[in-house]
Amino acid sequence: MISVQGGASIAKHLFPIIGASGTASLRIFFAALILLAVFRPNLRALNRKQWLYCLAYGTCLGAMNLVFYFAIKRIPLGLAVTLEFTGPLVLALLGSRKLLDLLWVLLACTGIVLIAPWQDNNVDLLGAALAVGAGALWAGYIVLGGKVSQLMKGGDAVAVGMLFASASVLPFGIFSGDLAAVNGYVLLIGIAVALLTSALPYTLEMGALRQLSPKHFGILMSLHPAFAALSGLLFLEEYLSLTQWVSVFCVIAASAGATYFTKKA
Repeated sequence: MISVQGGASIAKHLFPIIGASGTASLRIFFAALILLAVFRPNLRALNRKQWLYCLAYGTCLGAMNLVFYFAIKRIPLGLAVTLEFTGPLVLALLGSRKLLDLLWVLLACTGIVLIAPWQDNNVDLLGAALAVGAGALWAGYIVLGGKVSQLMKGGDAVAVGMLFASASVLPFGIFSGDLAAVNGYVLLIGIAVALLTSALPYTLEMGALRQLSPKHFGILMSLHPAFAALSGLLFLEEYLSLTQWVSVFCVIAASAGATYFTKKA
């Protein structure tokens, strides 16, 4: 989580140079190269069904990252991650009929209302909407990731998916003209962002999942909004109000509670 949110903070420093689309393009392109080099998937062995699922999975992954970068361009990192978490949270609660789940819904709704733009003039309405949109794409990415992982090895699926993600995002960076400002320094930062937000956390998460149950892993991952808020504070000087901090912890509590008490992972 430190790696992912620290990498997001570094990425945000590139926005004044190459914009959100340029930064997302570099991040996903280098992440694809790193993952393809590490896992070396046999592309010739993939069948039509595997290609189609990887295409859908990768396109959703690319869109999620691109929309999220446009969101954090307009609102603080901690608030964006908090709003983005509504996607996986809704997915975790879908189909549940337990009365207890109403508590997690109420907590999450409370957190979202506390972030709402009309509560604080500093919160950009479009940025908040983009963060929620990224959350919806995150939910789609989870569903598609589950499907594609049943058809091929996890490492191969992520590597091929990231290849399609790169193909879907690069045109935005190219046609926007953002990538025209790329130089050696920007390339190095782009590689660092790709390592911190993709290659390193993926490796660490695989190691964590060998030691933890999926339920306990999910509960720990619910702390992402807090790490994002702290990362924004330390590296971007993004100060949240007390109300906004309360909203962050409402969503964390809702996510952790839903993960722990909901049977469907």
